[in-house]
Amino acid sequence: MSTKSAKQKILDAAATLFYNDGIANTGINSITDKAQVAKMSLYNNFPTKADLISCYIEARHQEWLDLYEQRKQQIKTPIDGVLAIFDAYQDHAEFAYEKGFRGCGLLNAAAEFPAHSPERLAVKNHKDEIESIVANHLNQMITDPQRVQELALLISFILEGSIARAGLESTSTKVFAAKKMVQTMLEQEISN
Repeated sequence: MSTKSAKQKILDAAATLFYNDGIANTGINSITDKAQVAKMSLYNNFPTKADLISCYIEARHQEWLDLYEQRKQQIKTPIDGVLAIFDAYQDHAEFAYEKGFRGCGLLNAAAEFPAHSPERLAVKNHKDEIESIVANHLNQMITDPQRVQELALLISFILEGSIARAGLESTSTKVFAAKKMVQTMLEQEISN
């Protein structure tokens, strides 16, 4: 017997279906069927589909933060800190998705909404937070604030590009390759 609350069952079902099939293609009936809850239970927990989508985006963000938190345990140097971000992305890519890895769930979600929508803004905030985490690690090894910002932006571009390619190929090998490139780049940066 499941000990999950109806709300958690609904969120889990929605997360799976939104990731597998897209948000627009996922109807309320599919979510309640997968969650094995009554439709009223869904509406009692999420008055609108927009509320459910907002919770989904926040849950995806927290899921990545939790993976990063686990990877932080192994950080010994600032370079390790940057590389731990790639490791967390790789962990996300290697999760056992029902229909295989299709890339970043947040970027996939953002692509379904118009520019400047609350959903896209929530995804942008997540990506900005990751870039800020990169910058915090770089600040520990580079004294020039402008260089830190340039490198943080470059690394976030490399990271996002690698996860996009990983999604296209349904494998995390591009994330691993990007991690190695960034490691070499940062080692050269601090040796200069």
